Amino acid sequence: MKYAVILCDGMADKPLSELNDMTPMQAADKPNMNYLASKGEVGLVRTVGAGLKPGSDVANLSVLGYDPAIYYSGRSPLEAASIGIDLKPDDVTLRCNLVTLSDEPNYEDKVMVDYCAGDISTNEAAELIKYIDEKLGNDTFKFYSGVSYRHCLVWAKGEPHPGVLTPPHDISDKIIRDYVPSGEHTAVLYDMMKKSYSLLMEHPVNKRRIAEGKRPANSIWLWGEGTKPGLDSFYGKFGKTGSMISAVDLLKGIGKCAGMNVCRVEGATAYIDTNFEGKVQAAIHELKSGQDFVYIHIEAPDECGHRGEIENKKRSIEIIDERILSPLLDYLKESGDDYSIMVLPDHPTPIATKTHSSDPVPFLIYRSNEEKDSGISVFYEDAAAQTGVFIEPGCELMNRFLQI
Repeated sequence: MKYAVILCDGMADKPLSELNDMTPMQAADKPNMNYLASKGEVGLVRTVGAGLKPGSDVANLSVLGYDPAIYYSGRSPLEAASIGIDLKPDDVTLRCNLVTLSDEPNYEDKVMVDYCAGDISTNEAAELIKYIDEKLGNDTFKFYSGVSYRHCLVWAKGEPHPGVLTPPHDISDKIIRDYVPSGEHTAVLYDMMKKSYSLLMEHPVNKRRIAEGKRPANSIWLWGEGTKPGLDSFYGKFGKTGSMISAVDLLKGIGKCAGMNVCRVEGATAYIDTNFEGKVQAAIHELKSGQDFVYIHIEAPDECGHRGEIENKKRSIEIIDERILSPLLDYLKESGDDYSIMVLPDHPTPIATKTHSSDPVPFLIYRSNEEKDSGISVFYEDAAAQTGVFIEPGCELMNRFLQI
């Protein structure tokens, strides 16, 4: 039996008047998902338990079968693992976004214009992070570049709980005054954020971006603190060899910490322009090479949700169906092996709020050797709720999928 998870990050949503009171999932033309749902099991799963923040870190750990209450030690250390940072037990890591803030004179009066700095390229971002490390880094603080706007700060022998830090994608279009770092140990972090603004505004990369009509990456934003993670291996936990295919360091870090094979896909951007074909070909290659399990993570619906892009979110779901699921199904059918496919989001990212929610998400599980009439013709949120199938806690879903 071969196993494939198609994780459509942030795909779940609420009905929108612009889509005739349908959700993007419901409105999307996705014949492959709908067929699998009609011949499989459909339900809801709570991937984010009570008291946990609805981040992709918590939610994806849950989907992969790792109870966040046991295994979660913060978001940024998982990203640090992907980047290749050798963390010490007493290091604290933080996610370092490159963001676009408005130009008010006082830092706290600025508005969060863009949490991803106009989708800054990885090459441009690497140059800016290197510059920030030269100016603000020292023996205690070290900046590391990641992908696009997503980077990492390591605080050597830092405070394990450095105050209240807010994800920038939670405060789009808001004045940052009430969301800057607060708490006993955050003064040094906030000072670096403020200093970064004047440094970055004068950098040639940003001057060039402004001249080209692009948004400047004019500040760092620190959040997502954590300490060195310790995940059990996926193989040891489930007895399956596994591979992770994703554009983002968070998922690649989870895969690495879980002992999975982490695939690098050229041109994977984590947005609607990502290399969809490259991702599915990487998954097929892993299965052909003998892997039992592939986890294909697609960030595009989440990014579109954060940006309030209704049509792009709907279209991203259609592209996943057409350019990921369709060729994967073709390969699996031709391989002659029995196979199981699970499709779901990790969490909702509603267009209306532009940020994550903790609501349960729809899932489908299809088994090639156990087709059945589910009574579902369209895979979307309300249809999944109407089946009455509800999985809680979410970390039990992987056992159900693998039939363990």
